[in-house]
Amino acid sequence: MLYIRMLLIMAVTLYTSRVVLEVLGVEDFGIYNVVGGVVTMLGFINSSLSGATSRFITFELGLGNEGNLKKVFRCAVSVHYLLALLILFLGETIGLWFVLEKMVIPTERMTAALWVYQCSIVTIIVSIISAPYNALIIAHERMSAFAYISIVEAVAKLLVVFLLMQIHYDKLIIYALLLVAIQISIRFLYTIYCNRHFPESSAHYLWDKDLSRRIFAYAGWTMNGNLAVVGYTQGLNILLNLFFGPTVNAARGIAMQVQSAVQQFSSNFQMALRSPIIKSYASGNLEYMHQLLIRHARYSFFLVLLIVVPIFIYTEYILHIWLGKTPEYTVVFVRIILIAVLFCSLNGHVILAIHATGNIRRFQMIEGGILLLTVPVSYLLLRIWSLPAYSVFIVYIFIEFLTQFVRVWIVYPRIKMSRKKYLLDILIPILRVLVMVFLLGWLIEEYFPVYNLVRLTEGVLLCILSSLFCIYWLGLDVLERNYIFKLVHINK
Repeated sequence: MLYIRMLLIMAVTLYTSRVVLEVLGVEDFGIYNVVGGVVTMLGFINSSLSGATSRFITFELGLGNEGNLKKVFRCAVSVHYLLALLILFLGETIGLWFVLEKMVIPTERMTAALWVYQCSIVTIIVSIISAPYNALIIAHERMSAFAYISIVEAVAKLLVVFLLMQIHYDKLIIYALLLVAIQISIRFLYTIYCNRHFPESSAHYLWDKDLSRRIFAYAGWTMNGNLAVVGYTQGLNILLNLFFGPTVNAARGIAMQVQSAVQQFSSNFQMALRSPIIKSYASGNLEYMHQLLIRHARYSFFLVLLIVVPIFIYTEYILHIWLGKTPEYTVVFVRIILIAVLFCSLNGHVILAIHATGNIRRFQMIEGGILLLTVPVSYLLLRIWSLPAYSVFIVYIFIEFLTQFVRVWIVYPRIKMSRKKYLLDILIPILRVLVMVFLLGWLIEEYFPVYNLVRLTEGVLLCILSSLFCIYWLGLDVLERNYIFKLVHINK
């Protein structure tokens, strides 16, 4: 269900991105991305608290304690409402000052930018209030419900694009207002579903001092890592705005949409495995947990690789078909971001493992501390040596590569898992596949030139088929190959 959801959302995103870029124009598209990003930066606290809520709810489900589950949910809702008030205060003070005084926005578009900013604040407040309900659905592993509601959201955004083409008022303002209306509607859908299916969600609010303290403590330690994520996403976006202006933000916005679409292939897998991994740890079944983590790492990488290779090879032609005329830097941004996505697909299993233990203080301090270097290092490179815009993403890839080894070094002993397993069961298989897949991809590009949509389709299919062949023979172990063989034989 999550992959059906993903394919529909990807199709809608690809279409709407082209139309929105065409209707808004490069400058307004860049303004929407960078101004909305300021509010996203303020929302890093929400990411931390949402992760803490999800972990506590899932852990209580793993223990089978319904009384504590209801108590955790009630307390989490109360905490999220307090956070929403804090974000509103920060957004209307520090955030608003930054938009007015520091950002590079044409004077004639400042009014529209402020509308976008206020709409973004409403959106993130709705997201904060919805977080406990989303966590409840995922913890109960009701992925079909999560998928259905997401599909409704995607269709609604498609309708917004059609409306945008018919409206003659300021399209940037209308676009922001319509997206806010969608977020509020989706929020009510999540609440209605939870109230009907999960008894604990209909309970009254609760403020439990000890439980709130534990949730805040857990969220506090994850905050460092989430602040780092905001840094290398929205922080870099703002750096690009300060040094290069909103046009480069438009190119970055397109690249990030490609990144988001590709990451869905691993994030869906991670979302489905989150509850089993935490529950297996809570019940003390570490051997099963280790098997899940190893397969999570390899399969996530392979799923992303299947999509990255054809897009990387045919980036320029795909962007031309998708968007027509693209802003400067778009092609190089997309290709570098795709490499980053491949690296990042390996970190999910480690992060899930450490969150299952609940002992995250040292991990978050070290991991977040290293990742936070991305923004200051990028700033120095741009300020001192005046390097091109894409250099900030190269910095991020290098730091992410270093951080991943630090993650493994810290986390594996915590879950009583040998570090050699990372080398033997994860790294070696994926490196074998990676080298062979890109070699075959280069040969396909060299001897199979693309000059129309039919040839592009054939080239993409060749890349996917060659990748599947390499994954089957070089990336899977004997038991996994036998399982697939038997599965295919039974279906015949």
